Amino acid sequence: MNLLSKDKALLRLSLRNPIHFLALGFGSGLAAKAPGTFGTLAAIPLYLLMMQLSFSVYILCIVVGTIAGVYICGKAAKDMQVHDHGAIVWDEIIGLLITMIAAPAGLLWLVIGFGLFRFFDILKPWPIRWLDKHVHAGFGIMIDDVLAGILALFCLQVLAFNFS
Repeated sequence: MNLLSKDKALLRLSLRNPIHFLALGFGSGLAAKAPGTFGTLAAIPLYLLMMQLSFSVYILCIVVGTIAGVYICGKAAKDMQVHDHGAIVWDEIIGLLITMIAAPAGLLWLVIGFGLFRFFDILKPWPIRWLDKHVHAGFGIMIDDVLAGILALFCLQVLAFNFS
């Protein structure tokens, strides 16, 4: 069983390049199966570090990460010569960080947030699916996961309000 993707487009990238390293989710996007899920998993240690930050600094980090992500994802896609390749998972990292804004502390809430984000990222309800198909380049790669993160954030907050 091969754990790493053998996609030839990946040969155009290098984990030594900081842009590629970030776009590939610290290497997690190289998974042969479900790279988006592995990219989301790679966001967990980052979230655990960031959850100690004040609310305003956490939001600032997400804004900076999202804006940088437009460039990071666009550059990696251009270098690969493939639009929104599955190995590009920086957008999943930002999506989970958005989901977890002001989330209650605890493993249960992290698991629920993870599940909600993956659900919306995979299902891509309207308008996420439309944006995914019609908006391109780095912004197009980022926007569907940003919106999936916002939907998951909303659901997580409703659950937290009612059950925590």
